[in-house]
Amino acid sequence: MLKGKRVIWLVIVLIAVLTPFVYVQANKRIYANRVTEHLLIKEKIQPEQIQSVKGEWSKKLPPFCAIVVFADEPEVEYVYFAHNEVIQFGYRLTEEGKKQGLEEGDLKHRKTLEEQQNG
Repeated sequence: MLKGKRVIWLVIVLIAVLTPFVYVQANKRIYANRVTEHLLIKEKIQPEQIQSVKGEWSKKLPPFCAIVVFADEPEVEYVYFAHNEVIQFGYRLTEEGKKQGLEEGDLKHRKTLEEQQNG
Protein backbone atom coordinates (compact mmCIF):
# COMPACT_ATOMS: atom_id res chain seq x y z
CA MET A 1 0.00 0.00 0.00
CA LEU A 2 2.82 2.42 0.86
CA LYS A 3 4.59 1.69 -2.43
CA GLY A 4 1.42 2.53 -4.39
CA LYS A 5 1.23 5.96 -2.71
CA ARG A 6 4.86 6.65 -3.59
CA VAL A 7 4.19 5.84 -7.24
CA ILE A 8 1.18 8.17 -7.27
CA TRP A 9 3.21 10.99 -5.71
CA LEU A 10 6.05 10.39 -8.16
CA VAL A 11 3.62 10.63 -11.08
CA ILE A 12 2.11 13.84 -9.68
CA VAL A 13 5.55 15.40 -9.22
CA LEU A 14 6.62 14.38 -12.75
CA ILE A 15 3.47 15.90 -14.24
CA ALA A 16 3.99 19.11 -12.25
CA VAL A 17 7.59 19.37 -13.44
CA LEU A 18 6.98 18.46 -17.10
CA THR A 19 3.79 20.46 -17.74
CA PRO A 20 5.47 23.89 -18.03
CA PHE A 21 8.19 22.48 -20.29
CA VAL A 22 5.65 20.83 -22.60
CA TYR A 23 3.50 24.00 -22.63
CA VAL A 24 6.42 26.21 -23.68
CA GLN A 25 7.70 23.81 -26.34
CA ALA A 26 4.22 23.29 -27.80
CA ASN A 27 3.52 27.02 -27.99
CA LYS A 28 6.88 27.75 -29.60
CA ARG A 29 6.00 25.23 -32.31
CA ILE A 30 2.45 26.58 -32.71
CA TYR A 31 3.66 30.16 -33.16
CA ALA A 32 6.38 29.14 -35.63
CA ASN A 33 3.78 27.22 -37.65
CA ARG A 34 1.34 30.16 -37.67
CA VAL A 35 4.02 32.53 -38.91
CA THR A 36 5.27 30.08 -41.53
CA GLU A 37 1.74 29.58 -42.83
CA HIS A 38 1.20 33.36 -42.93
CA LEU A 39 4.42 33.94 -44.88
CA LEU A 40 3.71 31.19 -47.40
CA ILE A 41 -0.02 31.78 -47.92
CA LYS A 42 -0.77 35.43 -47.21
CA GLU A 43 2.60 36.99 -48.07
CA LYS A 44 3.13 34.49 -50.92
CA ILE A 45 6.79 34.01 -50.02
CA GLN A 46 8.41 30.96 -51.57
CA PRO A 47 9.70 28.32 -49.14
CA GLU A 48 13.26 28.67 -50.43
CA GLN A 49 13.20 32.36 -49.49
CA ILE A 50 12.82 31.45 -45.81
CA GLN A 51 16.01 30.31 -44.10
CA SER A 52 14.39 29.59 -40.72
CA VAL A 53 11.36 30.19 -38.53
CA LYS A 54 11.81 29.48 -34.82
CA GLY A 55 9.34 29.91 -32.00
CA GLU A 56 10.71 31.80 -29.04
CA TRP A 57 9.62 32.23 -25.43
CA SER A 58 10.57 35.18 -23.29
CA LYS A 59 9.71 36.50 -19.87
CA LYS A 60 8.35 39.68 -21.43
CA LEU A 61 4.79 40.07 -22.63
CA PRO A 62 3.65 38.70 -24.96
CA PRO A 63 5.58 35.61 -24.01
CA PHE A 64 5.64 33.89 -27.41
CA CYS A 65 6.83 35.07 -30.81
CA ALA A 66 8.53 33.67 -33.89
CA ILE A 67 11.91 34.69 -35.25
CA VAL A 68 12.21 34.62 -39.04
CA VAL A 69 15.44 34.72 -41.02
CA PHE A 70 15.15 35.16 -44.78
CA ALA A 71 17.66 33.47 -47.08
CA ASP A 72 18.57 36.71 -48.83
CA GLU A 73 19.08 38.58 -45.55
CA PRO A 74 20.67 36.22 -43.01
CA GLU A 75 22.04 39.07 -40.90
CA VAL A 76 18.56 40.15 -39.77
CA GLU A 77 16.12 38.34 -37.48
CA TYR A 78 12.55 39.54 -37.92
CA VAL A 79 10.25 39.23 -34.90
CA TYR A 80 6.65 38.20 -35.57
CA PHE A 81 3.75 37.95 -33.15
CA ALA A 82 1.03 35.43 -33.92
CA HIS A 83 -1.53 35.80 -31.15
CA ASN A 84 -4.72 36.84 -32.93
CA GLU A 85 -3.26 37.79 -36.28
CA VAL A 86 0.29 37.52 -37.53
CA ILE A 87 2.21 40.80 -37.53
CA GLN A 88 5.84 41.69 -37.94
CA PHE A 89 6.70 43.48 -34.74
CA GLY A 90 10.34 44.34 -35.22
CA TYR A 91 13.78 43.06 -36.07
CA ARG A 92 17.16 42.31 -34.54
CA LEU A 93 20.50 42.61 -36.27
CA THR A 94 22.98 39.79 -35.85
CA GLU A 95 26.59 40.65 -35.08
CA GLU A 96 27.30 40.45 -38.82
CA GLY A 97 24.46 42.88 -39.54
CA LYS A 98 25.85 45.31 -36.97
CA LYS A 99 29.34 45.02 -38.50
CA GLN A 100 27.85 45.80 -41.92
CA GLY A 101 26.24 48.91 -40.45
CA LEU A 102 22.75 47.92 -41.55
CA GLU A 103 19.99 50.38 -40.76
CA GLU A 104 16.22 50.08 -40.95
CA GLY A 105 16.10 51.63 -44.42
CA ASP A 106 18.44 48.90 -45.73
CA LEU A 107 16.19 46.01 -44.68
CA LYS A 108 14.53 44.08 -47.50
CA HIS A 109 11.70 42.49 -45.51
CA ARG A 110 10.87 45.21 -42.96
CA LYS A 111 7.19 46.19 -42.95
CA THR A 112 5.55 48.93 -40.94
CA LEU A 113 2.32 48.23 -39.08
CA GLU A 114 0.49 50.43 -41.59
CA GLU A 115 1.85 48.45 -44.51
CA GLN A 116 0.75 45.22 -42.85
CA GLN A 117 -2.75 46.49 -42.16
CA ASN A 118 -3.22 47.80 -45.71
CA GLY A 119 -1.42 44.96 -47.44
